[in-house]
Amino acid sequence: MSDSFPSTERVRIKTVETLSDDWYVLKKTTFDFLRSDGTWQQQSRETYDRGNGAAMLLYNLERRTVILTRQFRFPAFANGHPGMLIEAPAGLLDAASPEERIKTEVEEETGYRVEHIRKIFEAFMSPGSVTEKLHFFVAEYEPGMKVGSGGGNPSEGEDIEVLEMPIDQATAMVGDGRIVDAKTIMLLQYAALHIFRQH
Repeated sequence: MSDSFPSTERVRIKTVETLSDDWYVLKKTTFDFLRSDGTWQQQSRETYDRGNGAAMLLYNLERRTVILTRQFRFPAFANGHPGMLIEAPAGLLDAASPEERIKTEVEEETGYRVEHIRKIFEAFMSPGSVTEKLHFFVAEYEPGMKVGSGGGNPSEGEDIEVLEMPIDQATAMVGDGRIVDAKTIMLLQYAALHIFRQH
């Protein structure tokens, strides 16, 4: 049935209730879903809408290094982690194109100004409850591209440390648990398989 019935024909929205509209939007939706056996079932789901985003890994082939950041993430802290996560630069689109936004975010967070970037894929990061789709990019950097100190936007509560490390060290940190951010793990694995392995 999944092949013959598009998803739009399998869902009938009944009610949408906004539970919270403070930082982002939390909604509760009740809908009828057409199951694979042909019967309709009423379901209810909560979705958290924070918009879509973009992330990028900066890499240097000659030096075999990558640029990452370290910053405090309260939700991780609330779930038992120390809270200081090592990540690839990323940000929400806020009505900008993914390419435009990620260039701005990278310069703001790391101090590197890059022009030639490459999109590698898109992914839903937590499709069971969060609507966000993330656009993934990579770009090669050189020391001369650094035009500022980075660190993020203090008015938004950002206090970001810029890290430069060998790709082998970064992938090892995924293995030993020092890097636990999903988007960063995906970008590092892509770089290890498709960028550094070929050189």
